[in-house]
Parts: sequence; C-alpha cells; structure tokens
Amino acid sequence: MEVTQVDLAARRVRVADLLELTKPNITMLVLITTVVGFYMASEGPIRLLLLLHTVLGTALVAGGASALNQYVERELDARMVRTRGRPLPDGRMLPNDALLFSSIISVTGVAWLMLFVNVLTGILGLLTLAAYIFIYTPLKTRTTLCTLIGAFPGATPPMMGWTALRGEIDAFALALFAILFLWQMPHFFAIAWIYTEDYARSGFTVHVSGERTGRQIIFYCSALIPVSLVPTLLGVTGMTYVLGAILLGFLYLGYGCAVAFFRSNTHARRLLKASILYLPALLALMTLDKI
Repeated sequence: MEVTQVDLAARRVRVADLLELTKPNITMLVLITTVVGFYMASEGPIRLLLLLHTVLGTALVAGGASALNQYVERELDARMVRTRGRPLPDGRMLPNDALLFSSIISVTGVAWLMLFVNVLTGILGLLTLAAYIFIYTPLKTRTTLCTLIGAFPGATPPMMGWTALRGEIDAFALALFAILFLWQMPHFFAIAWIYTEDYARSGFTVHVSGERTGRQIIFYCSALIPVSLVPTLLGVTGMTYVLGAILLGFLYLGYGCAVAFFRSNTHARRLLKASILYLPALLALMTLDKI
C-alpha cells in the first residue's frame, strides 16, 4: 500500500510526541550528571563501552519515568496552562499507547543496566523509577512533602554513574547525591512559586509563593555551600574547585535571598535561571579540577 505524504507527516508527529513524553531536557540533565559521576569514578582511561551502556540504560529509565509520570498525570496536566499542550492532555496520543511505550523503555532501561553495567546500578535505576512513579507522583496531590521526597530519585543519577564503574556506594557517591539533592530544592521551589496558581488549578499540593517557601529556599541554598565542598575534603578535587564552588554557592544563595525578601515572580524566575546555570558550572569545575 502506498504511503502518502500525510501518513509520513503523521508518523513524524507521533515520533516527536513519543520523544516529548520522555522530557528530553530533563533526561539530558540526568545524563550529564550520570557522565560526571562516571568520570569522577574513573582511574585511568575512560571505559567508553561501559560508559555507553550506562548512558543508554540511564536514558531509558529516566525517559520512561518521565513518560509514566505524564501518563499518570494526564488529566491534571490538562488543567494547567503550563502542561496542557503535552501529547496526552492535548489528545495527540492515546493513553494506552503512552503507557505501552513508557513501560517498554522503563523495563528495557533497568534490564540494560543490570545486564551490561552491574546489578547495583540496575537496582538504583529500578528504585529511582519506582520512587518517582509510585511515591513522588501520587504525593504531589496530597502533601507538600512531595518536593522533598521527589528530590531523592532526582539525586540518584550521578551516584549511578559512580557505581557503574566502582560497583559500590562510598562517601564520594553520597556526596554527589547530597549535592544534587540540595540543588534541586530551590530549583523546584522557584518553579512552584512561578506557577502557584497553575498548580492550584490542577489540584497539585506543592509549596506556594510565600514567606515559608522563601525561608526554605534560603535554608537549602545555605546548606548546599558546605556540602558542595565535600569532594575536596575527600581528596577528589582541588582548591580551584573549592573557590569556584564557594563563589557559585553564594551567588545561588543571593538569588534565593532575593526571592525570600522581595517575594516576586520576577525574582523566582531569576532564581530558576540561576539554578539551571549553577549545576553545570559546578560539575564542570568538579571534572576540570579532579585530582
């Protein structure tokens, strides 16, 4: 049967929608942190094949988690201006198709990590996926603690990069986890601040713009500064990293304080941008000043 131009266009749209389900921007950030964890664990030449397996498996797990999340929240997403254009609430994709796709890539990702990397990394991937879908996602409509709980699976990828090579969770792996965990909190708070009304409209229970959220932003930004120095205390990075981490930490804190003091969406957006710049800058310093 002849394939028309309309059929080809429809297929391209479908592929684009499947890709959108995986939240490529978030998945890319996950992969960057995973690669950094892998690189920091390396002692000698990089094992490129193992790195490739780690990145592929982690990408499938991360993309699957995002896709499953959109499947579960499709009706809530339809109420939000920010998310109503996604493939499921917009009606461009059937829920069963999204569920099948997300389930396949999630299971494949976990299996790939266990078979081609190691069992520990596969287990971490499975725990991350389960925590994101079965704990964090349901809690988003029940308690503001969802932000804190959601930061746990979000902080696991760099530790997975480390365990992929070392096969164990040690002090430095935990330090990577802690840095990502603390970084996420002001990042998520800034998003919740900006979209407070949108979240309320859809029934999500998240931290809203206000004094309490401002205090927590300052707390987590402040805690991040000393924790970010742990890699040097462990002898993995040098003084250049220390100086850079301190500078970046206080800049991040400064943007956080501005949100807490002025309580405006403008400052929340600036904090969000600062958070997006902070993490890659810190990770770049870490890799460049690795001892």
